[in-house]
Amino acid sequence: MRTASVPPTRVLGLACSAAGGVTDVRERLVEPLLAAGWTVVVTATPAAAAWLADAGADRRIAEVTGYPLRSTPRLPHQPRPHPDPHCWVVAPATAGTVAKLALGIADNQAVTPVCEAIGARAVPVVVHPRVSAGHAGHPAWAGHLAVLRAAGVHVVQGEPDGDVAWGAVLRAVEAATAP
Repeated sequence: MRTASVPPTRVLGLACSAAGGVTDVRERLVEPLLAAGWTVVVTATPAAAAWLADAGADRRIAEVTGYPLRSTPRLPHQPRPHPDPHCWVVAPATAGTVAKLALGIADNQAVTPVCEAIGARAVPVVVHPRVSAGHAGHPAWAGHLAVLRAAGVHVVQGEPDGDVAWGAVLRAVEAATAP
């Protein structure tokens, strides 16, 4: 397992929520990014970490990336397990995760560094919501997306109740990180 002591040149931080498609993240997003020359580090919300562990995907993600899948904060005396990302992707993002990002509610390890990245505006952030029609119809939904867009976040919107648009997420990463 690698450590964060020697930073790679292009690092993508992937934050995953417990939404449909999360167990496909290795095959559909991590491996294509690795093939494109990115170093990928993955952090999951607590519920997503449980889904990934149940499917055995947490081990496979760590094997292909060379970094542990994070879901809990480290203690102050522990070394940082991931290098700093040059781009953040939040996919799939639940309605709760999108709301937290829009409101700056950094209450778990997956959301906290992305909230910081949005606030600092130092690296691009790509968010792909995977929500139900009910969540997309909530009166606050459009406002959350508007706040993220106003902060410079690249929002990759799919159809409510639709599949994760992995290809669109990959294209958004390319566009967001193009020189």
